[in-house]
Amino acid sequence: MIRIKAGVPHRRRPRTSSRSSRCALTLGLPTVWGAVAVSYKFGCPLAEQSGLGARIVTSAVFFAVGTGLILHVRGALLRELRQARKVAGAAQSVLLRPLPPRLAGLNVAAAQLSADQGAAIGGDLYEAVATEHGVRVVMGDVRGHGLAAIGTAAAVLGSFREAAHDEPELGRVLGRLDRALARHLRERARAEHPSSGQDPDSPVAEEFVTLLLLEITADGDVWAVNCGHPWPYLINGAGVDTLSGADPLPPLGPFPLPPDLAATHCGYLLPDDSLVLFTDGAEDARDARGRFFSLPQALARAVRDRPVSPQNILGTVFTALLDHTNGRPTDDIALLVLNNEPAQRHALLGARSTARATPAHPRPTTHI
Repeated sequence: MIRIKAGVPHRRRPRTSSRSSRCALTLGLPTVWGAVAVSYKFGCPLAEQSGLGARIVTSAVFFAVGTGLILHVRGALLRELRQARKVAGAAQSVLLRPLPPRLAGLNVAAAQLSADQGAAIGGDLYEAVATEHGVRVVMGDVRGHGLAAIGTAAAVLGSFREAAHDEPELGRVLGRLDRALARHLRERARAEHPSSGQDPDSPVAEEFVTLLLLEITADGDVWAVNCGHPWPYLINGAGVDTLSGADPLPPLGPFPLPPDLAATHCGYLLPDDSLVLFTDGAEDARDARGRFFSLPQALARAVRDRPVSPQNILGTVFTALLDHTNGRPTDDIALLVLNNEPAQRHALLGARSTARATPAHPRPTTHI
């Protein structure tokens, strides 16, 4: 950046000088303390004496130098940790950006828990956007976790954020995601070629992504395309039930998609109803005795108290998950909750009764 002052162009000083001064300070202080200790040991006559008083003084000097070094190293490590957390938070806000609390009449809340100790993000992905076609939602799970899974999740999410607005049919959105994943895996394969000398933790040949795409229209219709992902749970006045459609397709990655894709009509989201999307880490979580976590029971407990909000559902389920796994989940876990606002009750009830009277027509087949 160039700033003009008194008619003379002035360039802002680069930040390398401040970084260099911090590095010099980090290395200089231990050097000075070490020099003080060595100088005292070999240059001070008191250090050569063998009396009790001389030994006490010598021990005090070395204790002070050692304490100073420990405190300095601790401070440097804490600064590095704060910087790493800041970078991780920035990366999380870009990859899994916070969802708006409301989208086209739906209350929304989402959260993710990484299996890696201290990690802010993992291999789970989710997004919800309001489009002219309705609210479109993606929930996915990349095989494994770690840096390779994060890169794959970023490629899929970036494609969804564009395709959700551009494509009129949900099947074509899935086609865009499949092509984006294929490009990403080809680039990773070149980077992880044996000639590069890298030893990947997650080989490209074994990479896949389970994916669930939902579209919730203005009249409450729920359409879905499922690629090997768990179906969401529907919470309504009757309790907790699975929202399901046709048999899922294979996960993205290992197998090509069929040439004809059609979204499945899965029902309706009425006022006060909630949809809970999740990754399989939630239901695969085990306790110390090997028992699986019961997500439907946790959801039933979360909705006992009215009114139900997505934030309350998330808080109750994650608390139960951490209690069940003793705070150490073995897989990434992501939850996304969509709640239909009661304000649209009459419009959606009328739409549902009309839909029941008229058989639903399947969506036109999408060719990729």
